[in-house]
Amino acid sequence: MDTSSPAAFVNGGLLRMHVGRKVRAVIQVMHSDVGSVMGKSTDDRQLVVKGSPPVPLTSYVEVIGVAENDNAIQAEIWTNFGDSFDASSYDQLCQLANSEFKHLFL
Repeated sequence: MDTSSPAAFVNGGLLRMHVGRKVRAVIQVMHSDVGSVMGKSTDDRQLVVKGSPPVPLTSYVEVIGVAENDNAIQAEIWTNFGDSFDASSYDQLCQLANSEFKHLFL
């Protein structure tokens, strides 16, 4: 496992803190076009993920890539997470990974 450049766990609200850095987020896919996916983050914010998503695309997808701005990620890795996902628990993980327990994740 490559630990030289870890990806921060983020939701839509935390993305702005990591612009220009590697992040990982789970989104609920709302719309897919060639080269991008519009989705809802685990804290209900709209995000645009750029890149080539897998086919077929499930309802929930984890993306790892570079945060371009406060609502867009340039994805390097896409992982289908299926059609059912506990977004609330993932959102809590994002909060913990960016606060008092940050040292455990980065």
